[in-house]
Amino acid sequence: MRRADRLFQIVQQLRKGRLVTAAELARRLEVSERTVYRDMRDLIGSGVPVEGEAGVGYLLRDGYDLPPLMFTRDEVEALVVGARLARAWTGGELAEAAARALEKVEAAVPEARRRELADSRLFVPDFGFPVPLRERMDTLRAAINGRRVVLFDYRREDGTHSARSVQPLGLFFWGKVWTLGGWCELREDFRSFRLDRMDALHPLERGFDETPGRSLSDYIALWSGCH
Repeated sequence: MRRADRLFQIVQQLRKGRLVTAAELARRLEVSERTVYRDMRDLIGSGVPVEGEAGVGYLLRDGYDLPPLMFTRDEVEALVVGARLARAWTGGELAEAAARALEKVEAAVPEARRRELADSRLFVPDFGFPVPLRERMDTLRAAINGRRVVLFDYRREDGTHSARSVQPLGLFFWGKVWTLGGWCELREDFRSFRLDRMDALHPLERGFDETPGRSLSDYIALWSGCH
């Protein structure tokens, strides 16, 4: 790890608002305690408001803001790919948010990194995700965040239609399709539903709580056990 990255990680640990010992920092950063003590002296000398001492622990005073972040080339490209994926394969709201986030990154990084953003050759074609699916995802994401039951008509692979009321728990991307994972009130069990087979989707006023046995972690555990 570069020294600059190590200093950044130390500040990140101190920002958690609790006393952190040199031994804990050394273990997390995989360096010696002597290195941590030296880094702490340098941080304090550079004006970072750290309180504490060797053998006791360190705290960061409230109100300290980090300077603008510096990204490596790989980190910049990871941000570009993530933003392009969000623009191409998520709902309209997230797509717009991804574009705004990328603009903020471009404004924050040095000119050399800005050129790397523009020159990235990792592309995500966006011709495969139609507007109705984007709108459907926006509706489902809002229902998941608001813990609201959704009602929709669902078309199974064999063409059978049924009305479903579902407690939505999460959205999952499988490369070309998105699925909704949730608790199906009709079947009284977990089910997965493809977004492209839904129709007449409506969030209900009725809310729900994730109770034991019907939570997202339970759904993922069940899915993991089947694969």
